[in-house]
Amino acid sequence: MYLASTVDDALYLLYEFLIAFLSVVFFGMLMIDVAPYLKKTRENESHSRFNPKALVIVPCRGIDIGLEDNLRSIMGQGYGSYKAIAVVDSSSDPSVAHIRKVGMKFITSSVGKSGRASGKVRAIITALMTFRDYQAYVIADSDIRVRSNWLSELIKPLGSSKIGISTTFPKFVPKAGFWSKVKFVWGFVGEGLMENKGTRFGWGGSLAFRKDLLNKNTMRLLRNSRYSVSDDISLTKAAKSMGLEIAYVRQAQPVVNSADSFGQFAEWSTRQSALTILGYSRNLYYGIAFYTAEILLFVSAFVMSYLITPLFLLFLVHFVKSEIKTARRAGKPDFTIALIVALMPFIYLSNLIAASGTSQITWRGRLYKI
Repeated sequence: MYLASTVDDALYLLYEFLIAFLSVVFFGMLMIDVAPYLKKTRENESHSRFNPKALVIVPCRGIDIGLEDNLRSIMGQGYGSYKAIAVVDSSSDPSVAHIRKVGMKFITSSVGKSGRASGKVRAIITALMTFRDYQAYVIADSDIRVRSNWLSELIKPLGSSKIGISTTFPKFVPKAGFWSKVKFVWGFVGEGLMENKGTRFGWGGSLAFRKDLLNKNTMRLLRNSRYSVSDDISLTKAAKSMGLEIAYVRQAQPVVNSADSFGQFAEWSTRQSALTILGYSRNLYYGIAFYTAEILLFVSAFVMSYLITPLFLLFLVHFVKSEIKTARRAGKPDFTIALIVALMPFIYLSNLIAASGTSQITWRGRLYKI
C-alpha cells in the first residue's frame, strides 16, 4: 500500500509538472503572437526626395520561371535615374537569349581575386567594379517579379544615414504541385524574421545599399571570408559592423513564382537553413526550441483533451491564428495549404536538423563548401 501510494504521489507530481510546463509554453507562444501588436515602432522614415543614381544588378544563371517578364518588370520602374544590368557567367548561358530579347544589357562575370565567393557574389563584385559611378546599388534575383514602384520604395529608406541596407522579402506564389505550396507557407518564416528588428537580415533577392557601404571590410566579406558564399550574410554583417540598421520595406515585396518538386524544395530549403545557420548560428538553437515547443503544444492539445478535458484544446490557439493568417495571405480557402500550416513545425524542425549537419550546399547547379 505504501509503495502504491508513493507511485501515485510521484505520478501526480509528474502530472502537475507537465501541466505547469505546458502552460508556460502556451503563454510564451501567446506572448510571441501578440508582441508585434503590443509594441508598434515607426519603421521607416519618409525620404521620398532621396533618388540617387542607382544601378540594379541582376545575376543570371539558367532560366527561371517567367524570366523575360521578371526582367521586364525590373526594367519598367518608375524611377528617375537608374540602370539595370544583367551579369552572366558566359555569353553561352541559356539566360542570354532571354536577356537580349527584352533589351537588357549584360556583362560577363570575372573571377578575379574572389576564389571563395559564390557565382552570384562574383557576379555582384564584377558589376560593382565595372560600374563605380553610382550612388546606390541594388541586387535583384532573376526569379523576382516586381511592381513599378519597387525600386523607389526600396531606395527611399537609404535617405537616412542610420540605414545601411534596405530590403524586403518575397511572396512565393505556388504554380504547380504540393511542394510549391509548402514553399509558399515556408516563406512566412522569412517575413516573420523581417518584421523583428532583432532577427532582420538583408535578403539578397531584393536589396539596396549606398555606395559608402563598400569599404575594405565589406569587400573582404564578399571576396574572401567564410561568408563569401552568400551576399545576404556578407552585406548584413558589413552593415552591422558599421553600426547601421536594416530597413524592411513591405511595400517593395516582389513575387517569386514557384513550381518546386520535392527535390527542388528540399535543396532550396536546406540551403536557406544552412546559410542562416552559417551567418547566425544562434538561430539554430532558437529555431529548434521554438518548433519543438510548437510540436509539443500541438500534440498535447489532442492527447490531453482526450485523456483529461477538452479545455486543453486551448493549446491550439496559436495554430488557429497561423491558419487564419495564412488563409488571408492565400486569398482563398485551400484545404491543402491549411494542412501544410499544421505540418510546418515538423517540416521546419526536420529542415533545421538536416541543415545543421551539412557542410556543403548546392546552388544553381554548383556545389559550395560552407
